[in-house]
Amino acid sequence: MPGKATAEALEWLRGNPSLADLKARYPKDWQAVSDELAGIVGSGEPERLQAYMAELAAPVSAPAGRVGRRPDQGKLEAAALGKMVRHRMVHLALKNSVLAAAAGGKTGKVRFNWLNGFVAQKLLFAHDLVRKPVSMFWFRLVWPLLWQKALLMPLVEAKGIYCFYSRPLVEGLARLIGDRECLEVAAGDGTLSRFLADAGVRVTATDDYSWKRTVDYPESVLQLDAGHALKRFRPSVVVCSWPPANNPFERLILADPGVELYIVIGSRHTFATGNWDDYRAQSGFEMVEDAELGRGVLPPELAGTVWLFRRRPI
Repeated sequence: MPGKATAEALEWLRGNPSLADLKARYPKDWQAVSDELAGIVGSGEPERLQAYMAELAAPVSAPAGRVGRRPDQGKLEAAALGKMVRHRMVHLALKNSVLAAAAGGKTGKVRFNWLNGFVAQKLLFAHDLVRKPVSMFWFRLVWPLLWQKALLMPLVEAKGIYCFYSRPLVEGLARLIGDRECLEVAAGDGTLSRFLADAGVRVTATDDYSWKRTVDYPESVLQLDAGHALKRFRPSVVVCSWPPANNPFERLILADPGVELYIVIGSRHTFATGNWDDYRAQSGFEMVEDAELGRGVLPPELAGTVWLFRRRPI
């Protein structure tokens, strides 16, 4: 079992602290991360970023020593915790950079004016922050006219909203899934499963509730991590929208022999969503991008798309 200090730190991390909170609690780690990221960006070699993220995600091993000598458990725990903290920092920093790009580089407190807010509300939400399937006709007509559209994602991301789903996207996903049992993992507030269920899909929404600081989980989203959800429901189809970068659960989906189709809604920025090391390492599925469905991931400034993992025939 981990020591008291490590256990307390892990519990704090499970609450998904913000990047600002992480910086304040671990300033030396943030300085190291800042230096590393600055060097990677300055090099102009994107593959270095993937290697850096992979190194941070790798487990800590005990150093080689004399035979029979037990490793210092405290040092191992500290090293593992440090890597976990830095990995979280890098993930949040990169996600913020994508959102900043979508916002045209704006930072600080931002607000819609009345007109932009009213139109965006009618276009994207049923009421309050409850999303609705977006009409592509109205989106194409209205979205270019909103001069504050770059502020949308930075404003709603704080509530766990990372994208919007068009009606054609939902209908296309429903056709792909058909009458097969579908499981959504990391479902957040359950919006996508709600849309799919309304389109006739037999879908179960699950989430480990690890983002409870930002997401209001409804009763329709079962509190289950991906591993337990796969064992309980034995789905033929799994869907995940905006999976965290370098997450540990997608490898379980790709290793499950019962999964025929895995659908990922994410970003073309490979560092922003999904575990690309596991995508490349797996051999049981053919991975293809569905650009047509991807056009229904809104807003387009996010560079959203849909990846399909289809089981290869034996």
